[in-house]
Order: sequence, then structure tokens, then C-alpha cells
Amino acid sequence: MDVLSLIGIIMAFVAIVGGNYLEGGHLGALANGPAALIVLGGTLGAALLQSPMSAFKRSIQTVGWIFFPPHIDMAGGINQVVNWSLTARKEGLLGLETMADTEPDSYSRKGLQLLVDGVEPEAIRSVLEVDYMTQETRDIEAAKVFECMGGYAPTIGIIGAVMGLIHVMGNLADPAQLGSGIAVAFVATIYGVASANLVLLPIASKLKAIALRQSLYREMLLEGILSIAEGENPRAIELKLQGFTG
Repeated sequence: MDVLSLIGIIMAFVAIVGGNYLEGGHLGALANGPAALIVLGGTLGAALLQSPMSAFKRSIQTVGWIFFPPHIDMAGGINQVVNWSLTARKEGLLGLETMADTEPDSYSRKGLQLLVDGVEPEAIRSVLEVDYMTQETRDIEAAKVFECMGGYAPTIGIIGAVMGLIHVMGNLADPAQLGSGIAVAFVATIYGVASANLVLLPIASKLKAIALRQSLYREMLLEGILSIAEGENPRAIELKLQGFTG
């Protein structure tokens, strides 16, 4: 579990609610159904309008990475590549066939199978580059869904504020109606700005960082597989790949 994400989101909301309390406010003042409907519904609707279906589905699949990111063990991956290279040096590339059959990671399995099949290094690079770059693009597009929601939310909050003020202006003769209209106006603005800057934009940035780290890991695997295909020394391969851990 990503403890920093948990701490960050708790701190953000404790700061908002705690600051409101210290100023003499109460929690009920921040709870407003119409304002939440305007901001959340409007933001989601705008994001659905902008995003392709594939990107939106992927964003739902990856949002859990905020708290439970995929495990990326760069050092372990380097050791694995070195082990492959030692096997290839002792038994030849065909000796990797058993490893390819039992490899759980689809990207690594594809690379090993290409080695076993005796594919030329440039062809291996072409195949695996398309694979990891396509996956990176999909994950970045998913992150952009949250990024666009973070861009729309404050504006939708302003729309909610204007709607609340319109309600206020239309009921100046009825003081009993003024309070709810003013509440919607100000709370909608808080919802819009807070959801964007405390939740949506940070989620987008973290998802992008995870996607880029996964791509770096796959690029490291690619370089290792190419080095094996070219018959490089296992020690030289290890030293080369350690540059990815910097």
C-alpha cells in the first residue's frame, strides 16, 4: 500500500475541516447536496464528453494504483535479466525456453520467446518498443481523464456559485430563502477548487508517475534482452542496466 497517498489525502481533508472548525465553523456548513451535485455531476459530465471510452475505462481500472500501485522491483528485474544471460551463455538461447514458458510477466515472456525463436536484435527492439510505448500511452491517457476533471472542477464550482447567487437575487424579498442560496454559492466554489487541487490533479500526477516508472522498467528489460541477443557478457549487462536504478 502507498502510505504517502493515504497520509496525503487525510492531511488535506483534515486541514480543510480543521481550519473551518478553528475559524468557528462547523462540519454541517461544508455539507451541501445541491452544491455537490452541481460540481461532481458537471465535472464528470464534462470529462465523459472529452474522454474516449477506452481512456475512461482505463482510468477506472488504474485509479486503485493510488493506494495499491503495481510492484516495480528494478533491482530484482536486473537480477532476473542477469540470470537469463547466464543461462543463455551456458545453454544457448534455447535454454531460455523453459523460463519463457513459466514467466508470469507477459512483457518478459514475449521478449524471452523472441530470443528463443532467434529473432534479430533490431526486430526484437521493434516488437517490444511498440508493446511498452503503447501501454504507456494508454496509461497516460487514463491519467489525463483525472487531469481534465481537475481542470473543469473549479470552473463548475464557479457555475454553482453563480447559480446560488441567482437564487439569492431572485428571493431578496424572502429572507428565509437567502441562506440556502448563499450556502450553495460558496460551498460549490469550495467543492470545485478543493476536489481539483486536493484529489483530482494529484491523482493524475501520481498515475502518470507510475506509468512512466513502469515504462522505465520495461525499457530496462528491453535493453537487457537485446544485450543477451547480442551475446554480451553477463557482468557487462548488469553494469549497463544498473544505470536505470539511478
